[in-house]
Amino acid sequence: MTDTSVLAPMPDDARGPRTTRQWVILAVAAVVLAALCLLAGRWQWNRYESREIEIDRIENNWSAPAVPVDEVLPGPGAVVPESDVWRPVELRGTYVTDATVLLRNRPVAGQNGYHVLVPFEARLPDGQEVVVVVDRGTVPLGSDGAEPDAFPAPPSGTVTAVVSLRADEPASSRGAPAGQVQAISTAQVLAAGPSGAGWAEGRTVGAYGALRSEQPAPGISLATLPKPNTDPGSHLSYAFQWGIFAIGAIAGYVLLWRRERGALRGENVSAGDLLLASEDLADAEGVRARRQPRDRRPSAEDEEDALIEAQLR
Repeated sequence: MTDTSVLAPMPDDARGPRTTRQWVILAVAAVVLAALCLLAGRWQWNRYESREIEIDRIENNWSAPAVPVDEVLPGPGAVVPESDVWRPVELRGTYVTDATVLLRNRPVAGQNGYHVLVPFEARLPDGQEVVVVVDRGTVPLGSDGAEPDAFPAPPSGTVTAVVSLRADEPASSRGAPAGQVQAISTAQVLAAGPSGAGWAEGRTVGAYGALRSEQPAPGISLATLPKPNTDPGSHLSYAFQWGIFAIGAIAGYVLLWRRERGALRGENVSAGDLLLASEDLADAEGVRARRQPRDRRPSAEDEEDALIEAQLR
């Protein structure tokens, strides 16, 4: 009979091998987690590609020579093509100073302030006129923060302005004080003016312009609008990280399975474990050893006990 006094007690939280059902549940969880990581990675990759396209468009159009506005916006109702966003065009006409509106809540380079939006009546070579909202630059917050203390007027009379075309922003549902807007939507900007939008009816376009230069130059200039940001962001690195997480989910499952299968075959028992188990066995049998012949060799049961003890450690 094996002397059970040499066996260490079974830990309270010890458990047997996982069942097939448990392995299936773990496998499904690993696959679902990997799939979610791949979806997140794909989303980041799509954002990376979209950002790269936008950067290419900015770099190509920003440095392109200015062209007459009718080459991009041939008449009233025209919408700027996506490929021409940020392209510089030349407007020739007059500012409608009385319809000036302020854009709020749009910081530039981390500085709070207001964008000064002024409609521009541009005359086309075929005799038509189009009304283009021009973002002339920014002014700082006023003393009370509700509006700027003052801002300079645009040049009067006939003006030649070079602007970078931007697509109209979606109309904002947020309210704003009189004479101010929350988005550069041509319809909302014109409606926020003192006279409303009626004077420009039938002459508007689906675009606005970010001012680059104007002649004659104004007596006092506004803060110049910065060059558009071309930082690609972290979308590419995030995409790769999500891919690594997906691989890790599957690899973790495989590693767990191999470890448990190896433990069941005793592959996790080292020589050190067996040595320690043998020493413990010798200490526990000190009394019995005195009753046994000193030249007695370990029996098969003794060796089996040592192995069991090593596995339970």
